[in-house]
Amino acid sequence: MNNPSARRVTANISLTLDGRYHGPAGPGDLGAIVPYATTETARDHLARIHEGATTALLGRLNAEGFLGYWPMVAGDENADPRDRGYAKWLVGTEKVVLSRTLTEAPWDRTRVVDAPAADVVAELKATGAGDILVNSSASVIKALLAADLIDRLHLMICPEIAGGGPRLFEDGLPASRWTPALQETGELGEIAMVYDRVR
Repeated sequence: MNNPSARRVTANISLTLDGRYHGPAGPGDLGAIVPYATTETARDHLARIHEGATTALLGRLNAEGFLGYWPMVAGDENADPRDRGYAKWLVGTEKVVLSRTLTEAPWDRTRVVDAPAADVVAELKATGAGDILVNSSASVIKALLAADLIDRLHLMICPEIAGGGPRLFEDGLPASRWTPALQETGELGEIAMVYDRVR
């Protein structure tokens, strides 16, 4: 990890003020997050997260949602250019989906792996170049935080309290220090932040 040319592992996720990535009603309970997803600040944030990334690492649920949605955006000439840029990147890049249930990938340029996230990242770091991006796959991000394998964290903080639902940062994570690389506040009070792991 101290090799400056080593692949960075980057992660992006939106959280409420109380640290939740969805509300108490389950993964579809995104009422405290969705209103902030299409602001100028959020779209600028989306445009940044894939800079330098050559691999998308996704959990199965996120892969199904993303790859059912973003390919249409990639082909939509009327879509916001920042959304379209991310969509084209996702469609064209190498995708690794962590799943215990999928046996083959239903998407192009995708392979399915049934292995712990930390092991998959170790293999990717040993064999490729460019950043490895985990976008919004909370289970994968949590596993990599627990293994202290995330080098850059992109956070969108939404100015609402969900009052329930799972948190990203749970007790038991290894202690770590981070330095801010960027902070922007949007018109609705959302804050885009980028933190780099200090090693």
